[in-house]
Amino acid sequence: MTPTERPAAPVDVRIEGVELAYGTTRVLKGIDLEIRPGEFFAFLGPSGCGKTTLLRLIAGFAEADRGSVRIGGTDVSGRPPWKRDVGLVFQSYALWPHLTVAANVAFGLEERRVPRPEIERRVQAALELVGLAHLAGRRPSQLSGGQQQRVAVARTIVVEPKVLLLDEPLSNLDAKMRVSVRRELHALQRRLGLTTIFVTHDQEEANSICDRIAVMEAGSIRQVGTPMELYERPANLFVAGFLGAANILDGTVASGAFTLAGGARIPLAAGAVPPPGAKLMFRPQHASLAADAPIAGTIVHREFLGATVRYALRVGESDVVVDVPFQSGGDLHDVGAHVGIALPPERALYLAD
Repeated sequence: MTPTERPAAPVDVRIEGVELAYGTTRVLKGIDLEIRPGEFFAFLGPSGCGKTTLLRLIAGFAEADRGSVRIGGTDVSGRPPWKRDVGLVFQSYALWPHLTVAANVAFGLEERRVPRPEIERRVQAALELVGLAHLAGRRPSQLSGGQQQRVAVARTIVVEPKVLLLDEPLSNLDAKMRVSVRRELHALQRRLGLTTIFVTHDQEEANSICDRIAVMEAGSIRQVGTPMELYERPANLFVAGFLGAANILDGTVASGAFTLAGGARIPLAAGAVPPPGAKLMFRPQHASLAADAPIAGTIVHREFLGATVRYALRVGESDVVVDVPFQSGGDLHDVGAHVGIALPPERALYLAD
């Protein structure tokens, strides 16, 4: 297979009962996960949650205390990185500064004693795939950040791995370049058909290019799902708060309603059964401002965001954000105004930790 061909049978990755500790600190806690063949999958979470450690464990740069990693049905636990048939793109890109682009891409093939004509053919194919064949003779210092990132990808795919691992590959790029390069990455992954695992702390990056996401916290996986599933139906307060803006309010459940600390009552939707200790969660765009709504608050800040106007309100001792569609010529609420917040019962979620 050459880097320009789509693999006939992408492989799955299974992580089963993985535990890892450094001294008394548990870094990974009972990780069970299946990544489907050909899937673009993300490990998403804050710094220190274990996502990069889990990626390095799949690559073979870390070993679990217990549990296993299977790639295409084969247990690769205990195998060194070069015998796992995976390719890892490092956050720093790790390009050799004294080598040309072509020589950087050829490095892994030379280490594998691939014949020179085959090396030249595969390097050319890999560089054409990432759109850098015309820069084969340049040094990394003569490239932009986005071009360096593509060289790192080309160097990885040229050895024809079964799984592509990306460790925050966009973090060194500016905001505009990140958007462009992540689209290129997504298109490249689709052309290759490679099972790809992407580590990031940026939920926008994960949402925009990944098929499914594992949200991690403190060494555990809190929820797995598509970007829309995680946003619309978070399983707990951590996921709700990590994936986009969320209003989270304290209260109690009684007589078919959720009663806020200030006394406002939100009727429960049909069939809603809040778990013990649940809090009310809703997204800013799911509420609206209305004079006679049951939740009352005072506007403390207003932002014009183009398509929407974002209002920050004080409700009792809680802060609430409501996004209202902007209409040219429409009336705006002033800071200091007392307004009501209307929330359809079906848009209210009741979540616990």
